Amino acid sequence: MSPSLLVGIAGGTASGKTTLARRLAQQRSDVLLLTHDRYYLDVSDPVGHNYDHPDALDNTLLVSHLRALIAGRVIEAPDYDFASHCRRPVGVNLPPQPIVLVEGILVLAIPELRELFGFTVFVDAPDELRLARRIARDGAQRGRTEASVLEQYRATVAPMHRQYVAPSARDVDLLLDGAGDIAVEFSRLNEALNARLVNRSP
Repeated sequence: MSPSLLVGIAGGTASGKTTLARRLAQQRSDVLLLTHDRYYLDVSDPVGHNYDHPDALDNTLLVSHLRALIAGRVIEAPDYDFASHCRRPVGVNLPPQPIVLVEGILVLAIPELRELFGFTVFVDAPDELRLARRIARDGAQRGRTEASVLEQYRATVAPMHRQYVAPSARDVDLLLDGAGDIAVEFSRLNEALNARLVNRSP
């Protein structure tokens, strides 16, 4: 197998990037989806912790894992438990695939990660829409109150988006509309990846 094409897909919280990435991994057998969230560092006290800063994640380990996947080796990815805010003792073995899709809000904002990607994607959506989706998602999936979501959004999510996430949209290979028709944006992503794979074939 040829070295994997590393694809980075970023965007603000609740922009739709995870939905697109999961759909791609579900519909294509040649895709390995690797979420940046797996690489969160252990947190002893989550109250007030800034999960949206690059230093919250073990980027050195992710870089080493991506290089291993390029070389055709299986990795043991961390298995992060969001209930305990710590990694589980045993990780998850993940084999390389022709496309390794790395998804997360900060994957294009960290230079040592971005330089590894052969294709970059950013999913853009208005702030108001992303906040509304975040409130709905965290309320339904994590049992959080609207007030707590708003507090975190204002304290860390929005400032980190302005400082790190939004600027990482510059010079990407593909810009997707997170407020648009999901089926249309998925087709654009899928077709762009097919074209890139053809262009890099020997």
